[in-house]
Order: sequence, then structure tokens, then C-alpha cells
Amino acid sequence: MPRTISATPWTALTLALLLALLAWDLSRLDMVLAAWMGGAVGFPLRGHWLLTVVLHDGARRAGWLLVVALCLALWWPFGPLKRVPATVRLQLVATTLLSLLAVVALKSGSSTSCPWDLQAFGGVAQHASHWSALADGGPGRCFPAGHASTGFAFLGGYFVFRREHRRMARIWLLSALATGLSLGLAQQLRGAHFMSHTLWTAYLCWCVAFGMDLVWSRLTQRLPSILLPDEA
Repeated sequence: MPRTISATPWTALTLALLLALLAWDLSRLDMVLAAWMGGAVGFPLRGHWLLTVVLHDGARRAGWLLVVALCLALWWPFGPLKRVPATVRLQLVATTLLSLLAVVALKSGSSTSCPWDLQAFGGVAQHASHWSALADGGPGRCFPAGHASTGFAFLGGYFVFRREHRRMARIWLLSALATGLSLGLAQQLRGAHFMSHTLWTAYLCWCVAFGMDLVWSRLTQRLPSILLPDEA
């Protein structure tokens, strides 16, 4: 039987991360970092092939291929997924898809424009808080960082493995964080996002993964066995 792990330390960590993110927003370091990567004429690396072809288009396709592979693994597990029951694999798939959906939903209703749309970098928009409901004069829909979710959406793997396979859980966690941060940084170099956009995407995906883990044990007994052949 999986070990029971107290949620209290993780709740405290989640709240601490929230406070740290709010402090980052108040610091106005977003514009400072963006100014290092671009200027009044825009962002020199906006169209760089490595950032656009490899780290944007290529990474996005790889991310969706992994999502498809995880869905297939519900019935035909591979690699480390063979070590966990199908109910837990379903938790990973559900968490990943819900994380992606949450980012898309928040992004679609955002009035925040990207750095390359701001007047400070050759655009037309005024810089404003991404929590502001007022339009900044630009196209908006740039918060949070959608591309970084290609990595952060898989944070749920940490919760999938942590009870029985702690080493694999740490590997999964570090891989998801490293991928998300790398893709977020690539977009920042292009002028597509601020650092806060990437950090909030990571936090949102973490909250989804943590929340799903808290409720999943209450749902597993009700899952239809037809979906979970190795547990029927």
C-alpha cells in the first residue's frame, strides 16, 4: 500500500511560493530583465532559428507527442510508468491535460500584451500589471506563458511517483522544471514573455498537480475498471 504523505508541508510550500511570486510582481524586475534582452527597436533574437524552430515549434510538437504517449500508456505502459498502477497513470494524464487547459483558459482572457508589443520595445502597448483588467492598448492574451507549460504541465509526475519511487519523482520534477524554465527563457529572449509569466505558469501547474493529488485517492475507487485493465 502506498505510504501516506502529509499535505501540510506542501501546503506551506505552495503558500510560500505564492508570496514569493507576489513579491516578484511588486519588484518590477520584469522590465529590468526585458531591457537586457531588447530595446527601443525590439528584440534582436526574436526570429533566431534556435529559439523559433527548435525551442518553440520543435519543443511544442515534442510536448504533444509526450502527452499522446502518456495517454497510450494507460493501456500500454512503458519505462518507469510500468512501476505504477493504471489509476496513478490516469492521474498523471488528467493532471497534465488540466494544467494545459488552465493555462490556456487564463491566457485567453488576459488583457496583458507581450513585451515585444510594448512601447518601450518598439510596440504600441503600455506596460501594466498582468492582473489588471484594463486593456493596455495592445493585442493582449500574453499571460501566463503558454509555451513554458510544455514543460511545467508535467509536474504532476512528481506526485505520481513520490510515494513509492522517490528517486524517479525527483528526476521527473527536475526535468519538468528545467524544461519549463528553459522554454520560458527562450521566449523571454525573443520578447514574447516576461519572467513573471513563466513563474506564474509554473505556479499554476504546481497548484493543479498538488490539488489533483489531494483529491485523487478519493476518486480511484470509482473509476471504471474498463479503462484500467491491469487493475480489473
